[in-house]
Amino acid sequence: MVAGHLREKGGIYYIVLSYTDEYGNRRTPSQSTGLPVKGNKKRAEDLLQRARHQKEEELKCRRLAIRSGMKIMPDQMRLTEYLKEWLKMMRTSVEMTTYDSYERTILNRIIPYFNKRYPKLLLQELTPKQIQDYYTYELDVCKVSPNTVIHRHANLRKALQYAFRTGLLDNNPADRVQRPRKERYQAHPYNGEELEVLFEKVKGTNLELGVILAAFYGLRRSEACGLKWSAIDFTRKTITISHTVSQVKVDGKITLVGKDRTKTKSSHRTLPLVDPFEELLLAIRDKQEANRRICGNCYCQEYLDYVYVNEMGELMKPNYLSQAFPAFLEKHGLRHIRFHDLRHSCASLLYANGVALKDIQEWLGHSDIATTSNIYTHLDYSSKVASANAILPFFPEK
Repeated sequence: MVAGHLREKGGIYYIVLSYTDEYGNRRTPSQSTGLPVKGNKKRAEDLLQRARHQKEEELKCRRLAIRSGMKIMPDQMRLTEYLKEWLKMMRTSVEMTTYDSYERTILNRIIPYFNKRYPKLLLQELTPKQIQDYYTYELDVCKVSPNTVIHRHANLRKALQYAFRTGLLDNNPADRVQRPRKERYQAHPYNGEELEVLFEKVKGTNLELGVILAAFYGLRRSEACGLKWSAIDFTRKTITISHTVSQVKVDGKITLVGKDRTKTKSSHRTLPLVDPFEELLLAIRDKQEANRRICGNCYCQEYLDYVYVNEMGELMKPNYLSQAFPAFLEKHGLRHIRFHDLRHSCASLLYANGVALKDIQEWLGHSDIATTSNIYTHLDYSSKVASANAILPFFPEK
């Protein structure tokens, strides 16, 4: 708890705070508000409350840092040292999937850049210009996309924001850089004829189940790999999407992370189990039981409730879908798309067959219809063309 009061000195209001710091020492710092005493009491009181709140936030962050083993050395800490310490703290503070993103960005991209360009740069010396130069380097030299730079900016800004909140920085220099403009990805999904060819080519391969789940049911790869037998109700003919599997790489080791929750609350959804897919699932289940008998003790026992496993019972990895799918398309002379574009293909076919955007939103598990509309702008535009054609007969003739 940070206490405080106003003190008058030389006709000026001063803020005096009283608190115990992160090391248990009593502190009573004083600072001038710059406000004359006459007529400024209310403004001075507002500044006092703001200073108390800011100090409480700073102490909270510093105590968290100490509990996490982070050594704060504001007078001598280099930027890259700070980023490494921040990563150590985040490892115990966020989910593994989030930490994986931080590590890939900060440890593998940002730290190597600043170690090479500014090896002795102190945290307090970092300028917006140096951050901006890093973004330019990524765009012009490494040829990464603007969206990737935006993602790295978000990670770097978060790390520096912690330094600001704990008093290591007077401000966050990442707040004063110009981010590149976000590029909207324009998917080129498969049409019905292309999907028919794909379904025929993929039949009987390890990609078959993933392709069908993505193209017909619109599942994300984490949802496809996370599908469990317990989520399939053969009596009520339903499939419930409630579990996901993500793939992360921490300290050079690949780990699968299963969660009994989806990307968003709306992503938890129940879809109908259509007859052809039910037949496929029953065939898959019979094959898995046969593989268990054949392999015996060699069969993996960890993923028995998962639908998408290989011959040895090992769970199919999400990255396998992203990497093997393009190679499969090239091998069979099919038009290149991303695996995630199968989800877009699903949405396009639904819309082409008269399904409203609201229903597509619920089928795909988007949090709101704005998300669906933003991603599938081309579908929404088609409805506008239909509207234009509807009033075309009334257009004035020449």
